[in-house]
Amino acid sequence: MDDVKYFPYGEKELAYLRKKDKKLSAVIDRVGHIERAVDDDLFSAVVHHIVGQQISTKAQATVWARVQNALGTVDAEHVLGYGEANLQSLGISFRKAEYITDFAKKVHTGEFDLISIGEKPDEEVILELSALKGIGVWTAEMLLLFCLQRPNVFSYGDLAILRGMRMVYRHKEIDRARFERYRKRFSPYCSIASLYFWAVSGGALPELTDPAALKPKK
Repeated sequence: MDDVKYFPYGEKELAYLRKKDKKLSAVIDRVGHIERAVDDDLFSAVVHHIVGQQISTKAQATVWARVQNALGTVDAEHVLGYGEANLQSLGISFRKAEYITDFAKKVHTGEFDLISIGEKPDEEVILELSALKGIGVWTAEMLLLFCLQRPNVFSYGDLAILRGMRMVYRHKEIDRARFERYRKRFSPYCSIASLYFWAVSGGALPELTDPAALKPKK
């Protein structure tokens, strides 16, 4: 599709990360430029995340296609006009339909401002998003990265990022203190580092194994 947008970064960010970390530099050189799709419509992105919670990727794609077909435009007015019961008929649980409707009401009344939130610092955005029903801190961080396209997101709650880091740096464990040292090293371009750790975790460099998964020698 021609209208797919990808997380924006270039040689400036990569040069900074290469300079800061030799092992990450080697990963960047091997993997190359990563295209990760973004959804810059915050309302749609929030609903999409709620729909996908605790179901498979395939099931999420199926239900999300139904939502898009039923609503036409995924915004507060269409959600409220369609109704909670009809959302459930698309394969969305009662609880999730309630969360989506509650979010739509907050946007409709102005209690949640889709425009002004984009102008706030990262920590404020995470607080506001995670205050919504059905949105936790990790989801708020993913929205910050893949919707608002902030350059410095690094989620300690993301198991795949932790796995990728273990694989690259050969640590059996990444505790919070160690994670924060890496965050400081990669800042202000943690989001780009995250893309590479996700790639490694997903098997982009097959020779890298997860030290946490290795059986101890007898």
